[in-house]
Amino acid sequence: MFFLKKRTPPRIDLSEIGLDMHSHLLPGIDDGAPDAATSLQLLTGLQDLGIQGFITTPHILWDLYKNTAATIEPAQQLLQAELDLTNNPVLLEAAAEYLIDDYFSRLLQEKAPLRVLRNNHVLVEFSFVSMPYDWKKVFFDLQIQGYQPVLAHPERYTYLFNKWPLLEEFREMGILLQVNLNSLTGYYGKPMQQQAQQLIKRQMVSFLGSDLHHQRHLDALRQSSTLMPLVKDCLNNTAWKGFGK
Repeated sequence: MFFLKKRTPPRIDLSEIGLDMHSHLLPGIDDGAPDAATSLQLLTGLQDLGIQGFITTPHILWDLYKNTAATIEPAQQLLQAELDLTNNPVLLEAAAEYLIDDYFSRLLQEKAPLRVLRNNHVLVEFSFVSMPYDWKKVFFDLQIQGYQPVLAHPERYTYLFNKWPLLEEFREMGILLQVNLNSLTGYYGKPMQQQAQQLIKRQMVSFLGSDLHHQRHLDALRQSSTLMPLVKDCLNNTAWKGFGK
């Protein structure tokens, strides 16, 4: 009698990504980790997959998450204290993920300092319903003020599916794209996975991020059989920038 050997997924090793530049690990300030214990559990889970540092990016979405330095920095300090208690020396920084909305436009108009990733890179997102009508002006204003726009998870906006001339326009304008790791696993659905694959194939992806909110996201990364080949393809692209280790 022959027994089929159970196929195990390839080992997940995200160490070449270096810093995870998109996550919702700060406790209690958006739709990510609700408390410091959960934050620590999720963060160490990503470390186990090879991530070597974190630039957390809590939502600034004024209708729901009115985050400012007054909420972000205490949450960062709380998580850092948990890391210190466990003698975990991992790098922890805090930027933000800005929804392009009226509040964000007002910040730009007032020239308020923005929370940046590294090298004045600013992570922004579109609504999942439609593109902001003034997106060109917003990106132009960011660049004029010395910021480098990074658009979060373009593969998840259904109105951008197969809109390659528009996506090429983003590239020509100097807008960098960040794809979610779990788009590569198929967590969000096959269409999002296919769009992410095409973005990588066309060498349009400069950053990969976990966009981790909860344990389900972590489990999907751990169990994926499709993640590593796509990650390697992205890292080998000339468009890849990342933030090192």
